[in-house]
Amino acid sequence: MESGKQAYILSLKQICPTLTDNELSLFVSKLSFHNLQKKEFFLETGAVQKAIGFITAGLARSFYVDSAGDEITVGFYQAGDYATHYHSFLTRQPSNYTIQCLEPTVMACLSYEDLQWVYQQSTSFERYGRLVAEEILKRQQARIESFIFQTAEARYLTFIEKHPGLFNRVSLSHLCSYLGIERQTLTRIRQRLAHQ
Repeated sequence: MESGKQAYILSLKQICPTLTDNELSLFVSKLSFHNLQKKEFFLETGAVQKAIGFITAGLARSFYVDSAGDEITVGFYQAGDYATHYHSFLTRQPSNYTIQCLEPTVMACLSYEDLQWVYQQSTSFERYGRLVAEEILKRQQARIESFIFQTAEARYLTFIEKHPGLFNRVSLSHLCSYLGIERQTLTRIRQRLAHQ
């Protein structure tokens, strides 16, 4: 748990370097830490996300189930990432997504109520919250635009470039689902790139 606290403090300092030691201690005092096993759910479809989760160790994915009953992966979250359906967290509405651990995972969690309390303690915390929200929005926008402006091959290359350590940690079926391509298409892309 101590290493999880240190990882979270490091993230806080990177995003908002003006936070004082007292402010950091105040923030961390509101955290709870959860050890989740592989395949365990952090959030399930239809539930309200009550706490925002920061991954200090492990890996999780976010997905929804389409009308055909297939799981469609929409995100991967590794150490240093926030695993959240931010809309559900902010609006207190049921989530359309499930967040499931792909590896044993440690989450630093902060409830909606505690986050609001922390915001009231310092404008630095409000700034931190805004920067985190902006980062989540940028990632979502980049994902949407990848399907509008990129080919399947370009999406694959972007994934490899931005997440080099993830390729061997996620299944091909989850990766194909995330990229929006069939498995045989991914195989052809990889073969073509290997011969370039």
